[in-house]
Amino acid sequence: MARLSRYQLYVKTGISDLHERSHIDRPRIAAFAAAIALTCIVVLTLQIRDRWHSPEIKSPDQAARATTGRVARAAGAQILPTDPSLSAEPAPAGPKQAQPANPN
Repeated sequence: MARLSRYQLYVKTGISDLHERSHIDRPRIAAFAAAIALTCIVVLTLQIRDRWHSPEIKSPDQAARATTGRVARAAGAQILPTDPSLSAEPAPAGPKQAQPANPN
């Protein structure tokens, strides 16, 4: 029995076996997709956690004893409490906002 070429086999049987790559490596594609999904989940989790958890704010006494205070003193800085805000804030400098055309 003579061997048929791929084209002759296709013409005779109607089975298409003309593609170059006969096998798709599904486990590798699945592992790659799982790695991308895991990366997206981790990034989203970190973004949500960062959004909902406010940073820890330390008082000047706590900061002076922490690593921040040691580094500040080594650099020659002083840690002082923040001045309290004024009871009546001054008007901001700059032009006034335009009035709407129809105030109603």
